[in-house]
Amino acid sequence: MCGLAGIVLSQHAGVDERVLLAMRDAQRHRGPDAVGMYLGQGVGLGHRRLSIIDLDNGRQPMVDEVAGLALVYNGELYNFPSLKAELEAQGAVFRSRCDTEVLLRAWQQWGEACLARLVGMFAFAVWDMRTQRVYLARDHLGIKPLYYGFTGSGDLVFASELKGLLAHPGVERRLDPQALEDYLALGYVPDPKSIYRGIFKLSPGHWLSWHAGEPEPAPRQYWDVPFKLAAGMTADEAAAQLHGLLDSAVAGQMIADVPLGAFLSGGVDSSAVVASMSRASQQPVRTCSIGFDHGGFDETVYARRVAEHLHTQHFERRVSADDYDLLDTLATVYDEPFSDSSALPTYRVCELARTQVTVALSGDGGDENFAGYRRYRLHAWESGLRARLPLALRKPLFGLLGSIYPKADWAPRPLRAKTTLQALAGDDVEAYFHTVSTTSAALRQQLYSASFKRELQGYSALAVFRAHAKRAPTDHPLLLAQYLDFKTWLPGDILTKVDRASMAHSLEVRVPLLDHRLVEWASSLPPGLKLRGSTGKYILKKTLEPDLPHDVLYRTKMGFNVPLAAWLRGPLAQRARDALLTGAVAECGYFEPAMLDRLVRQHAAGRCDHSATLWSLLMLDAFLRRMQQPAAAAPAGPARRAVTAGAQP
Repeated sequence: MCGLAGIVLSQHAGVDERVLLAMRDAQRHRGPDAVGMYLGQGVGLGHRRLSIIDLDNGRQPMVDEVAGLALVYNGELYNFPSLKAELEAQGAVFRSRCDTEVLLRAWQQWGEACLARLVGMFAFAVWDMRTQRVYLARDHLGIKPLYYGFTGSGDLVFASELKGLLAHPGVERRLDPQALEDYLALGYVPDPKSIYRGIFKLSPGHWLSWHAGEPEPAPRQYWDVPFKLAAGMTADEAAAQLHGLLDSAVAGQMIADVPLGAFLSGGVDSSAVVASMSRASQQPVRTCSIGFDHGGFDETVYARRVAEHLHTQHFERRVSADDYDLLDTLATVYDEPFSDSSALPTYRVCELARTQVTVALSGDGGDENFAGYRRYRLHAWESGLRARLPLALRKPLFGLLGSIYPKADWAPRPLRAKTTLQALAGDDVEAYFHTVSTTSAALRQQLYSASFKRELQGYSALAVFRAHAKRAPTDHPLLLAQYLDFKTWLPGDILTKVDRASMAHSLEVRVPLLDHRLVEWASSLPPGLKLRGSTGKYILKKTLEPDLPHDVLYRTKMGFNVPLAAWLRGPLAQRARDALLTGAVAECGYFEPAMLDRLVRQHAAGRCDHSATLWSLLMLDAFLRRMQQPAAAAPAGPARRAVTAGAQP
């Protein structure tokens, strides 16, 4: 893993080395092992390296003056040995064993067409010296991040993390009201927006190019989840194929010249990855788990059971239920407001893992691939009900009933009649958006001040889901929900959470269940092989029956949660009151003070569970306070000059 940064000037001049250094070194946690910089006419590339493969070579930026290319790259190409052999057969000569040089030669040979050949996680920038054009690309699923934007003087800037861009004095910090609405609705800012106007995330499966003097570039898509259903596949055939695909993906991601292990929660997905690792490894796999001292949120007993079953070398740490002290740390780690509370245990498990390994494999992606979330079952059931009545009848009938029915936050979701009635009033896209929202549309409208509503000009975060649904390759309710998660929740929440938490500890995390070839295959499965009755991930569990205990495979899903509601009625109650009534959230002008007060009082009294919304506002408060701090000055260094430096392949 690495951190990259770059500047491409709108005018042909020399890049200010001090600014590039500030952008690069704001991301030092992403690459503590080596640093590099390339300065050319009108361009500067910076890199920090976390050495994983071919530790003595692979310095970046990797520059080939003869080919006229310079590359900075973050990620891993798991098929680099086969790509290297293919390129050698076409005459390429290699001087290292690292995948960076393979990527450079692949771009030299095929240009942007090489993206269709890459298997891995990556974000990279290529500077073409001959055409004076920069190319940016991001992996298929968005495992690795890449931010970009333009300064006030028209220069293109890019970096692995938002803090890298914000280290440039020409980058403006202006909040995007639409992004804030997205955040309050979803708990994260979905691609391609960032929380700041004019700064974007390159979307998964996209690339762009830019030359000085051109308009702002429009990213182009090179891959999407296809959802082309395979006909006539039996469960036994699917299980056999999945077993092979899983073992292939895991084995391909175990290549490393540094210590390697895995996260193990005791759930199906991480257990599947560890079982496959155990088959591929001659040594016991090193596994890491985090538990809570709050019984209802602790899964370590299951992780221990799997570790004993697979004979792993297991490491475990218990986190106190008052670990909310990380709140301000997380605001620094994530740069944008980010309210997935499982970021706390994720941060801690990464902290634990780094004491043992440099690379860890994770089970992320299993729920999205194989319909593991409970919300998929509920959505499929509600969609069946919606299909029996026309929208023209459902919307007024269930909309009215939903508006007057009392709210029951304490009840299990299927028994919350108000929530169900509201979902039945909309179409499948609106209903699914309603299901995954952390704060409902009605509550957001009550929270927003009149001035902020004017800034929004009628915009709703539902537009994000509408846009993706319009381009979806399927209209099947379950598959559409999966597709929407692949476009929003997975890159915006899950992968962002793991990337930032792991890189804060200079730990590389790999996600074999998101090998794009496995994702393509899983998307082709008939819905009944994913969700069968009340059993989610049916085919994955069937595949794993010979490898894992039955009670691990078929236990109730817990998730990586924290006791938010209890925290906000106990040790965090005063902090929430201070933040919402007198802190940055109260003073920003976006929210109605009386409504903020009402949220705090209702939750504290136990009348409503506003924990998700209160936590979102607490994380927003931490972000706003950090945003108000002055930007760090560029470090002292040489005056503006243009030089060429970097690793020669």
